[in-house]
Amino acid sequence: MSTESTEFSFEMRNITKVFPGIIANNDITFQVRKQEVHALLGENGAGKSTLMSVLFGLYQPEHGEIIINGEKASIRNPNDANEYGIGMVHQHFKLVQNFTALQNIVLGVETTKNGFLDFAPARAKLNELTEHYQLKVDLDMLIEDMTVGMQQRVEILKMLYRENEILIFDEPTAVLTPQEVEELMKSIEGLVAEGKSIVFISHKLNEIMRIANRCTVLRSGKVTGTVDIKDTSKEELSEMMVGRKVLLAPDKTQVKPGEVLMSVRDLMVKGAKGHNDAVRGVSFDVRRGEILCIAGIDGNGQTELVYGLTGLRKIERGTVRFGDDDVTQKSIRYRNSRHLSHIPEDRHKHGLVLDYDISENMILQTYYEKPVSTRGIIDYRGAYEHADELIERYDVRCAQGARTRAGSLSGGNQQKVIVAREIERNSDVLIAVQPTRGMDVGAIEFIHKQLLRMREDGKGILLISLELEEVMNISDRILVMYEGEIVGELDPDKTDFQELGLYMAGAKRTPVSAA
Repeated sequence: MSTESTEFSFEMRNITKVFPGIIANNDITFQVRKQEVHALLGENGAGKSTLMSVLFGLYQPEHGEIIINGEKASIRNPNDANEYGIGMVHQHFKLVQNFTALQNIVLGVETTKNGFLDFAPARAKLNELTEHYQLKVDLDMLIEDMTVGMQQRVEILKMLYRENEILIFDEPTAVLTPQEVEELMKSIEGLVAEGKSIVFISHKLNEIMRIANRCTVLRSGKVTGTVDIKDTSKEELSEMMVGRKVLLAPDKTQVKPGEVLMSVRDLMVKGAKGHNDAVRGVSFDVRRGEILCIAGIDGNGQTELVYGLTGLRKIERGTVRFGDDDVTQKSIRYRNSRHLSHIPEDRHKHGLVLDYDISENMILQTYYEKPVSTRGIIDYRGAYEHADELIERYDVRCAQGARTRAGSLSGGNQQKVIVAREIERNSDVLIAVQPTRGMDVGAIEFIHKQLLRMREDGKGILLISLELEEVMNISDRILVMYEGEIVGELDPDKTDFQELGLYMAGAKRTPVSAA
């Protein structure tokens, strides 16, 4: 056993993983030291999640070997990975929605007593873990009733309960609020102090610069370099990742807003399962040639507001108008076909049919209209050609072009498919909820340019974002939502993160006019 090998918690040597039509990992060597946070950075589809799925036993590589604590490991499935002390929090959580947190955590490693499940030892151990790591979780709550932040804490507790020493976090902050991100960072620091080794997959350069010791950058399935964080910068990392200089803050020209495109008055929408009023008396206008942002901590009514505007949830009171057209009680299809495009918050639940190919997903709202459909017959040749054009324009990384199954794409490339479809529908109003979630800096730069182009073309955009830099960089006006109400209107050129944070926390509010 060499001294070099024992320096590392694990090594992946010369890993090659091939899928039909694409080499996802091409002769990659990746080494993580003991008790370090090692960031894995790369464009959407660069092979980051695939590489970690090989380590976790979800995929078997064509070539290469894995060394754990200086010894060669055979990892054929996730159970083997757990035996080697490897745990993984996936980008899309692997939780059973109608199980409690406790049931999910012990799933696969249950304890029994006299032939019956015995949850008492697990509950006692988990109470110690939640206290020690400050991971607040209601063990008896169903997953479907939890916020995404709490679901992530359940995933972390699954790893800790199994006493994993190598912890993989795949895009862990993609669905978290700034406050939840801060909690996660403190948890990771605590885990490293306890002797764990962390792999942190992220597109967010600020987070990598803060939490990581080293960073390995992938591009097109190959390693472009490994750097010490203290010796690099965000600009250098983004250039390593994309292969060119990236404009981290978009160039926004001044545009004078025009007439009102969408008018919302005194809107009230119920919360989940009809409990309480999640949206309470909200009024605002979206004008031609502006980006209006709704900012706020997740869970303050933004989701329900979007559901009401798009028809996904019944409006209890108030009106929604597009010009002179009152759509308050109109169907989703009516709104989509006449006025509205929508980039949804949950790309799996409301954005894509994962078993459909890209072409079929591109025509979900238009399959019954010309030129896609004539006399009820879909022109698939035209649909595939259109999808291939958008794939090229939006740089969707896929193995089989328009015929690629949506479920086989990386999370960021799934998002690109939705963004391409909704922007290219050319509606007067676009509701964009977390449009750059899970995207790399190059893709974010491109999407921001597309949103600003729509604005310059006279479209109206309602942006709902938890990314404060995105809010400040591309918005013309900011409305802050707190506990279901609009509590402030801010000019991004005349405010700062601190003032915005006070409004988001409910510590400050000012009267807001509808327009």
